[in-house]
Amino acid sequence: MLPDAVPDHIRSRLTDYAKLLRIDRPIGTLLLLWPTYWALWLAGEGNPGIGNIIVFTLGVFFMRAAGCAINDFADRDWDKHVERTKDRPLTTGRVKAWEAVALFGGLCIISFLMVVFFTNTFTLYLSFGGALLAFIYPFSKRFTHLPQLFLGAAFSWAIPMAWAAEAGELSQVTWLLFTANVLWTVAYDTFYAMVDRDDDLKVGIKSTAILFGDGDRAIIGALQAMVVLILIIVGNRCELGSIYYLGLVAMACLFIYQQYLAKDRERNGCFKAFLNNNWAGFAVFTGLVIDLIVS
Repeated sequence: MLPDAVPDHIRSRLTDYAKLLRIDRPIGTLLLLWPTYWALWLAGEGNPGIGNIIVFTLGVFFMRAAGCAINDFADRDWDKHVERTKDRPLTTGRVKAWEAVALFGGLCIISFLMVVFFTNTFTLYLSFGGALLAFIYPFSKRFTHLPQLFLGAAFSWAIPMAWAAEAGELSQVTWLLFTANVLWTVAYDTFYAMVDRDDDLKVGIKSTAILFGDGDRAIIGALQAMVVLILIIVGNRCELGSIYYLGLVAMACLFIYQQYLAKDRERNGCFKAFLNNNWAGFAVFTGLVIDLIVS
């Protein structure tokens, strides 16, 4: 088999690079992909260009990987003190700091070139904001308890980019989707931060999980309710039908289930609640696409 023909030291390096870029953990890519697809399908009125679908699918994959590389670079001295991250390739020294920076830069360049050659000038201008947010987020936890808000902005910037590529302009619906996704990201990444809260307190990392304290689940619930409400407004503005709203009902039910999973604030339950958000995004996308097809 081909893998057996690859020397062990090369295979080991590729494995470490894959772990650094989280290729083995696609949840972040999926959470970034679903809202991007919401924007593409709404901007394209149910029929987005195949070129844009390919460009933004690849762009999401590359930029999420780039974000992981720069995140681990920023946290390389802290990750060794956190149970979940102490064995990451950069923390253990299997990957060097300069390699992570080079991978971040290379992936950003690839994504930028796709925008240059396959989208329009407006999308190109917007791409600079996305790259800046991807770089700023990992360092935000040093000076604010709201790094999840920076992550939300970074994860949501693909929405105006996708809308601009498909429609050539932005609309109120674009920014409604952007706002909904920022709030959703803060909610699910707070679940994620709750997994590391005890370790983060020891080493001085800031997060919304620490900021919210005992009110964490209540605040997450309020954020989730606002997400559903804004997406209802989107449906009304775009004159979407009952199938879309069934997707929102599914999202709301999954949000309630996530609250149940995290009820004891245990690491495993909070992590499962975080992972479950993939299905929430998928439910909205499925309802949206089917509604646009049958309407």
